[in-house]
Amino acid sequence: MAPVVERFPVRLPEWSVGLRKIRFVFLSPPNSIKMCQDFQVEECLTPLFLGADVVAKTGIRTENHPRIHAKFAKKGLATKLSFSSEFRFEGLKIPTVVNNLWFYSIQGLFRVAFEMYTKEQQFEVLVVLQDLWKARINDPILNEKYDVKILQNLAEESLENCIPEMRNHKSFNALHSSIQSANLVPDNVFETAASLLDSPYNSVVSQDDHNYCIQERILQQTEELCANNAPYVEVLGYDSLSIKFRSVYQAFKMLPLQIQKKHKKAITLLLDFVELLISESISAEKLADMTLQLLTHLQDFILNTETTETGVNSIYCSHMLYTVSNWLGHQFYSANASISRQVEEFKTTHIDRITDLPPTEELVDKLFPEAMKVLLLSWMGLDDYSALWKRQSEYPIVLLILEFANHNLITGVAHVLYSSLICK
Repeated sequence: MAPVVERFPVRLPEWSVGLRKIRFVFLSPPNSIKMCQDFQVEECLTPLFLGADVVAKTGIRTENHPRIHAKFAKKGLATKLSFSSEFRFEGLKIPTVVNNLWFYSIQGLFRVAFEMYTKEQQFEVLVVLQDLWKARINDPILNEKYDVKILQNLAEESLENCIPEMRNHKSFNALHSSIQSANLVPDNVFETAASLLDSPYNSVVSQDDHNYCIQERILQQTEELCANNAPYVEVLGYDSLSIKFRSVYQAFKMLPLQIQKKHKKAITLLLDFVELLISESISAEKLADMTLQLLTHLQDFILNTETTETGVNSIYCSHMLYTVSNWLGHQFYSANASISRQVEEFKTTHIDRITDLPPTEELVDKLFPEAMKVLLLSWMGLDDYSALWKRQSEYPIVLLILEFANHNLITGVAHVLYSSLICK
C-alpha cells in the first residue's frame, strides 16, 4: 500500500559534480517517484537528473531551456514529470497549477555534457559519473512525459538497493556520499533557498513549466564569490586536482565507520604531509620525518594485507621491504661516481702513508655517505650511542662492506680479500 503523502515541502537530494549540484530522483515505472527516506526497495530504479541543473551554465537562455528539454525528450533521453498539486518542492519555484519538472536520464546527461559543456566540465562528468553510466547502459528510453501519482521516500542506507550494479563502483560512492537526504522538512530549513529565489538574480522567466531554474544563478553567485576570494578559487575549480580531492573525500565518507577509523591515522598523516608540502616554512627534515611516520604506520597495514592475500607472514616475501630496498639500492648506486672521486682524492692525499690510515670509524665518516653507515649500523643493531668498544669492534666490518659494495677499495685488508676472492 502506497504511503500517504502529506502537504509538506520536499527537498530533492543532490549529486555534486564540480560546482554543479545536480538534483535527482528515482523513477519506478509506471508513475512512481522514489527518494531517500525511510522506505525499503528491492527493484532497480532509474536515476533521473533535474533538467534545470543539467543545462545550467551552458550559455542557453533560461526561457529556451524547455525547448532543449523537449528536443532530448523526443530521443528518449529526457522526460517531463507531472506532479499533482500536493507536492511542493523546496528550492524550486513552480506554479501550483502546473507543477511540472524536466529530468534527464544518465545517458541524456552525458549527451548534454558533450554537446554543451566545456572540456573541463566534461572531464569532471566523466570522472564522477562514468561508472553510473556503465551500470545504467541498458536502461530503456524514457517516455516524453510521466504523470507522477506516488512519491515515496527511501532511507539513505537503502539507496544501495536502488542501483545494485553500482555497489562496488567509485561513482556509487560519490553518489551516496553527496546525497543530501530527500527529507520532508519544515519551512524554516529553507530560508536560505528562499532568499536565493527572492534575490536580484531571480529574473522573470517566461515559461510556466520552467521558471524554477535557479541553478544558473546559484553558479553565478558562486563564481562571483570566488572572484572576491582569489586564493580559494582553485579549490572550487574544475582542475583535476580539485576533482581528485572531492572524489577521495566522497569515497572516504562512504566507508563504514569501522573502516574510516581504521584508515583515519594514515589519512591524517597524508594530509599533514600535504599541508607541510605546501606551507611557506617547508623543511626537508620535517618532510623526511613525516615520511618515516607514514611508512611506519603503513607497515602493519601492508603486512596484514600481504598475509590476507598470500597466507604467508614472512620477511622473506615482504613487498614493502622489497620496494624500499630496491629504491634505496638505486639511490646508493647513483652516488657511486661521487664516492669514487672522494676516494681518489683521499688516496692521493695519503699516498705516502697508505699503511698509516686513520681509524676505520673516521674513514667511514669521511669517505661514504652517512646514510650508508646508518643503514649498516642499524642492520647490525648499532647506532652512534652504542658502547665505544662495540662500535670499534664492528666498524672494520662496516668499512669493508662499504668498500666492496661501492667498488672502491681503500684498506690493505680489502685489497687482499678481494684478490683472494677473485682468484677463487
